[in-house]
Amino acid sequence: MRIRNEISKATDENLLFIANISDALAHPARLRMLKYIMKSNQKLEKVYTKTLVEEFGYAQATVSQHMKILAKAHLVEIKKEYKYTLYYADLGILMKYLNETKKYLNS
Repeated sequence: MRIRNEISKATDENLLFIANISDALAHPARLRMLKYIMKSNQKLEKVYTKTLVEEFGYAQATVSQHMKILAKAHLVEIKKEYKYTLYYADLGILMKYLNETKKYLNS
């Protein structure tokens, strides 16, 4: 019985992880911004709030809100550089999300 409870708890934690990441990715603007940040990071280009505002045409407040949601899901890391905000994609979390989702759907 104890093993079953531990397995159930692990499954619940995985489901919560999948649901939280899915929720963060549920908005098309966030998907586009995450993709842009990932590609920019691969080219070693810095991505600031201003960069995203100019690239996507959203207000600064809108970009900041979307980035906070992605950061809360650990998909994006936010760093301060003087008075500017930089964004970095966390590919490890994204890969974990994809793997956990695949495992869950195939179980």
